[in-house]
Amino acid sequence: MTRYLVSIHHPDTYDPSVAEDEAMSRDIDALNDEMKAAGVRIFVGGLHPASRAKSLLAQPNGDVLIADGPYLKTEEHVGGFWVLEAADLDEALGWGRKAAVACRAPVEVRPIH
Repeated sequence: MTRYLVSIHHPDTYDPSVAEDEAMSRDIDALNDEMKAAGVRIFVGGLHPASRAKSLLAQPNGDVLIADGPYLKTEEHVGGFWVLEAADLDEALGWGRKAAVACRAPVEVRPIH
C-alpha cells in the first residue's frame, strides 16, 4: 500500500466563516467517517491561513532567515489535507474526487515517498 497526500487548496481570500456552511461541514464529516471506516485515513488536518505562516530559508553562512508569510508567493495555498493509505493511485484519486466535492475546492493527490 502507498501513502498519498490529498490536499485542499483555498484562495488567500478564503474565509471559512463565510464559505463553510452546515451542509459542507456535514459532507466533510461524512467523508472523514467513510475514510475511517474504509481504513485508509492515516491523518487529517486543517491549516490556518497562509498569512499566519513563517518561512525559513537557510543561508550559505549557516544562518537561517525567518520571514512572515508563506514561502510561495501565490494566490492559493493548502488549506487542509489528508494522508491516506491506498492500494494504488486510482483508489487515491477516488478519495480525492470525494474530497473535491465535500470541500467544494480544488484538490491535489500526490504519492508520498
